[in-house]
Amino acid sequence: MELYAKALTYAIPFFLILIIAEEIVARKMGKKVNVGMDTISSLSSGMTNTLKNLMGLSIIIISYEWMVGKIAIFEIETSIWLYVAAFIGIDFAGYWGHRFEHEINVFWNRHIVHHSSEEFNLSCALRQSVSAIVSVFFFLYIPMALIGIPAEIIALIAPIHLFAQFWYHTRLINRMGFLEHILVTPSHHRVHHAINDKYLDKNYSQIFIVWDKLFGTFQEELPEMTPVYGTKRPANTWNPIIINYMHFWALIKDAWYTRNIWDKIRIWFMPTGWRPEDVKERITYQVITDPYKQVKYDSMPSEKLRTWAWVQLVMHFLLVFHVLTSFASIEYNHILIYAGFMMVSIFSFTTLMDKHPLAAGAELVKTIAGLAIFFYLGGWFNLSEILPVGDSLIIFYFGFSLIASWYFTSSEKSVATSQVQEVKLKQEA
Repeated sequence: MELYAKALTYAIPFFLILIIAEEIVARKMGKKVNVGMDTISSLSSGMTNTLKNLMGLSIIIISYEWMVGKIAIFEIETSIWLYVAAFIGIDFAGYWGHRFEHEINVFWNRHIVHHSSEEFNLSCALRQSVSAIVSVFFFLYIPMALIGIPAEIIALIAPIHLFAQFWYHTRLINRMGFLEHILVTPSHHRVHHAINDKYLDKNYSQIFIVWDKLFGTFQEELPEMTPVYGTKRPANTWNPIIINYMHFWALIKDAWYTRNIWDKIRIWFMPTGWRPEDVKERITYQVITDPYKQVKYDSMPSEKLRTWAWVQLVMHFLLVFHVLTSFASIEYNHILIYAGFMMVSIFSFTTLMDKHPLAAGAELVKTIAGLAIFFYLGGWFNLSEILPVGDSLIIFYFGFSLIASWYFTSSEKSVATSQVQEVKLKQEA
């Protein structure tokens, strides 16, 4: 985990530089690829995923290392070809795991956050799950374990494979010639993120597009059909933690209210979106049937609130970076406390971005928790050793953030209701 934290201290700045570069190039091309609050939501989602991983909130049913030790047929000497085989094997497993997440109801909850943005840009690539805690697709690694690919090679290649999926989340790169036949390109992945019926549940591949062509799930981007992004059942929130569990909560409600015992069981494993007939009228959801009539979610914040949201994002990035750079020097139980606090804090300020009445209460909980941690530890996780005035700045931030949250909750509450109703009426029309 310490190696993971160190890798992220380099990867995160690199990702941010590319996101900024994309925005600069888009402006020069006269295109709009980023929407402020959406970008903040995407980057906040990336932070929650990082924090979840630092907390070690991943339950591995059967580890790859265990499988290699028990079922490996061959003992292979390490070579460049072994690394290539590992990369291809991970990509093959990734295709099927990705496909299961799209096509099986309960597993869609693990992936919905990645598709929840109604934009398509580099920042949306960072929308990663905090709900995918249990590793359920371990069996997809059995072929590699049988061959005898060592666990340390998988551990090295896996993050490289993950980071290599970042670059193609963009609208600025068109077709890429012969590479379209081999690799997943931006054009392929735009199709994957689209909610157009013809594009839905296509192009699951992560690096090599050949898997989709082999297994019948490939769809090229059509010039006459512009992709529309998001989910068929819109998230309608900037809060990444709520997005992570909204589909699971919907499944729980349907399973609870349906009268059919068999439906209570099978709903979890039916194709994504399937619902029992007897609850469809009782519990209704907004579903986009015509993507070209999509009305994108907008909480309609004031310019002051937009500015404050950016300030909060920067502050949280600094705090996450502090966790990463100090990972080796902070006790594990303190890492859990720090990351848990950050989760509450991200929930608080993204709830405020939605102009939700709960924002003020969430901020109060965050402030009380933050002060309790500060006085319990006698400072803010050794921050004063790096920055002498760090502890004072943290206390000031807690106070200022609480006042700002109360101010925005009260000052924008009066216009929020009518504006949200207007948006819903447009969506229904």
